[in-house]
Amino acid sequence: MSSHIQKMRIEGVYEQRQPDTYMLRAKVPGGVLSAEQALKVCEIAERFAGGGIHLTSRASIELHWLKVEDLAEVMRMLAAVGLTTRGACGGAVRGVVCSTPFADDFPTAQVLARKLHHHFTHNPHFENLPKKFKLGVEAGYDGSRHLIQDVGLVYAGNDGEGACYDVWVAGGLGREPQPAFSLERRVPEGHIVPLIEGIIRIYRRHTPAGKRLKHLLREIGSAEFIRRLEEEVDRDAVLPLPDGFDKRLTPLVGSGRPERIEAHLFAGELEAGRLRRLCNIAAQFAGGFMVLTCDQNVAFLLDERVNIGEAEAALAAAGLDGTEQATRVNFRVCPGSHECRMGLCPTRDVSRSVIEALGPQGETLTWAISGCPNSCSQPQLAQAGIIISKTVGEPGGERTPRFDLYRREGGEAFATAVHQGLTLDELLQAVAKIG
Repeated sequence: MSSHIQKMRIEGVYEQRQPDTYMLRAKVPGGVLSAEQALKVCEIAERFAGGGIHLTSRASIELHWLKVEDLAEVMRMLAAVGLTTRGACGGAVRGVVCSTPFADDFPTAQVLARKLHHHFTHNPHFENLPKKFKLGVEAGYDGSRHLIQDVGLVYAGNDGEGACYDVWVAGGLGREPQPAFSLERRVPEGHIVPLIEGIIRIYRRHTPAGKRLKHLLREIGSAEFIRRLEEEVDRDAVLPLPDGFDKRLTPLVGSGRPERIEAHLFAGELEAGRLRRLCNIAAQFAGGFMVLTCDQNVAFLLDERVNIGEAEAALAAAGLDGTEQATRVNFRVCPGSHECRMGLCPTRDVSRSVIEALGPQGETLTWAISGCPNSCSQPQLAQAGIIISKTVGEPGGERTPRFDLYRREGGEAFATAVHQGLTLDELLQAVAKIG
């Protein structure tokens, strides 16, 4: 890979599988996207990306099929509505996720997610890291996504002076999954930034290039990591992120409000025309905002005076109410070999075959498929996960994929493999037996 292409990664750019074609990833802090921002994404997609938009399992936006000569103009258009691609790829603090939009305390968590996004993005102290560094702010423990972050923050209530968060550190998936460990409980918000900055300094100083924080933890152990952190962080330091006024972008929960509805997508694929219709729903029913979810869907937290029946009817009219078989199943899907250079098989095609093979019980499970062992779609967090682990040479020179099937039971941090090295036919047979 040329050094020029490598340098473009910090700007959110990856080469696609197809020659001279690129993917650009834009950060969406906390997953909260305004209708105005989404309309600009539609314009970009129609001009430069064949009209398609991909929503990722970290609630970011990806535009595929771009040409190198168009990248600067696309970034300029995103900047016009406050979106950036800086640090969305490469060795930097990635987009700050908030995967719990249906939790009561999501409005609080997404405010902190946006504050952290602004603090760490475009900051040279937090770029040129050994590898990616992932932050997540959650309103609760549902979904367990705090376990896969370099730093995961879980809202733990208000101590009377402000919000507090449980802090989890050094998690990650990929080829060597490792759940984050509990570093501290009920840390006041004013101490969060100094703590994260100290963790990043330790990561930069002691971790080899190309390695995540979990590799350093595996090498030195949690006790030594905590000792180094105590030397690094001034416990009396407070870096408050005060609000002069309310900065929530979504309605605050009160007396069971707000109501929420969700647009169900297949594999996070969204045509610009449909996104425009979702923008209309956001403007009419949700105060002009939508929430990209880590299940690759779009959620709306409805205004208090909205009739939920009218909002649901608008969603059904857009064909995104989850009644189609492909969207009835909660199924996270990475781009696979459709576009990704790392993909070992066409994941969207395999996913459709899996859905067709499912029985009623299987349809009630959460699913995820990753087109390579990097686990971008988080299959270890699904109740049923599929990883394409390798390809095998066949007579005549063709290579075919092999699939590992994972299941996750109630108390497990991550799913474990129940079948490995399956052919596609064997995978579908195993899936059908789930019910």
